[in-house]
Amino acid sequence: MAEAEPQEENCEDSVKKMEKWNRDLETLLEEMEKTTVRAAWMTYNIVTIHTNPELANSMKHLQDAFLRCKEQVGKKWQEVL
Repeated sequence: MAEAEPQEENCEDSVKKMEKWNRDLETLLEEMEKTTVRAAWMTYNIVTIHTNPELANSMKHLQDAFLRCKEQVGKKWQEVL
């Protein structure tokens, strides 16, 4: 009877380890799915920019406007403080 208890504990430990591995694998799979989606969007954006050069200019203009706005907000924030 004493031998049965360690085997049961080993079995329970094995089950817990397997459950943990399953959770870890699910997490890794979710991260891979997110990375795949990001890569697909990056590819789409690159293809779009290459097929429409004016889009790249528009994006650059928007980025410049955003940076100017961010700078002004930062200055105003410092004045408030």
